[in-house]
Amino acid sequence: MAKIVLIGSNHSGIAALNTLLDNYPGNELVVIDRNTNLSYLGCGTALWIGRQIKGYDALFYTSKDELEKKGAKFHMETEVERIDFDAKKVYARRTDGAAIEEAYDKLILATGSVPIVPKIPGIDLTNVKHVKLFQDGQTIDAILGDPAVKRVAVVGAGYIGVEIAEAIKRRGREALLFEMFDTSLATYYDPWFTHDMDKILADNGVELHFGEKLTSIEGQGGKVCGVTTDKGKYDIELVILAIGFRPNAALAKDRLELFGNGAYLTDLRQRTSEPDVFAAGDCATVWNNATDQFAYIALATNAVRSGIVAVHNAGGAEVESAGVQGSNGICIFNYKMVSTGLNLAAAEKAGYDAAYTDYEDLQKPGFIEHDNHKVKIRIVYDKKTRRIVGAQMASYQDISMGIHLFSLAVAQKLTIEQLALLDIFFLPHFNQPYNYITMAAISAK
Repeated sequence: MAKIVLIGSNHSGIAALNTLLDNYPGNELVVIDRNTNLSYLGCGTALWIGRQIKGYDALFYTSKDELEKKGAKFHMETEVERIDFDAKKVYARRTDGAAIEEAYDKLILATGSVPIVPKIPGIDLTNVKHVKLFQDGQTIDAILGDPAVKRVAVVGAGYIGVEIAEAIKRRGREALLFEMFDTSLATYYDPWFTHDMDKILADNGVELHFGEKLTSIEGQGGKVCGVTTDKGKYDIELVILAIGFRPNAALAKDRLELFGNGAYLTDLRQRTSEPDVFAAGDCATVWNNATDQFAYIALATNAVRSGIVAVHNAGGAEVESAGVQGSNGICIFNYKMVSTGLNLAAAEKAGYDAAYTDYEDLQKPGFIEHDNHKVKIRIVYDKKTRRIVGAQMASYQDISMGIHLFSLAVAQKLTIEQLALLDIFFLPHFNQPYNYITMAAISAK
């Protein structure tokens, strides 16, 4: 039996931990994490801040006590200082100053990601916050409880920025959303979809500042009092940075082979360039079935899957990743958008001779008078091979399950013609006899 040291205990780490303890009894497992808590669902932070859920307790899906009962040993509030890969030892230090030394047979790096911080004046002022950890959510929630905080700048209109902007409005504050691109969610969806989201944000009172770059944050008495961009100045009491994340791979960057963006480069078994060292989650690469290449796709779902794959192989099995499609979704002011694979711009960048087919219709027949919303769909495919490489869907209807069909289509390299002939059932309670998936597929050029 082996001793496995796991560094990091959020989504990929917890998935690895449970998989090992449930399937490979007898192994010794030691977990090292610098945080005070584990298993926090950061995707629920905006729901909590926006008071769409009662509180944050349910955002923790397990606990240190539960995992210790299963056999894990923990060093929480402990920072790893260095790894001796030749001697197979991890050296760390607790916040109380105590030194920790753990030898390992197998090592799993699940160190996640860290927020991107722009190098601009005022970045260190009080009331400039990120959205990452549970503690970040606590701080932002507390600041919004101050009636003096009336105007909030959210920098970055990706998923987190858009969600936080909604939460700010739900808390009765003014939300100003700044983005260098000319639309929201620009890396996830094509403009046919993002412009709908822009309108929904604006209609619900979010002040949009697209094509605008933050150049400095102004302060008074050590606190934020405004922001300056390349287009103007704005009075602000709180700045929330949601620019994005980069892999937290500093710990072993000088020893392990890295991907282009600095993530640990792994194989299909999540093994790094060191045979007994694995990496999973936001610090590592995954196999992208849409491009047939390794990629960096930082999603909690990918973190869980890669953690499971990594620990199976660390535990002695031989399990390869099935790859991912980057499936994702968002719900803002009840408008739902989901996507998988590549949008049109990403498909062209990946080298495909890309085409797309669009369709828009009601979810159900027109005689269904209630709970029947319009749905729009785009399927992206390669003109030469006819292979489906991505899809996007949007509606006030809950159409989220539909994107799973397209995730499988991308993974299995189905053609647009195969989708057009797919057996899809009809019942007025659910859909139309010629529903939007079928109609989009048969309309492809």
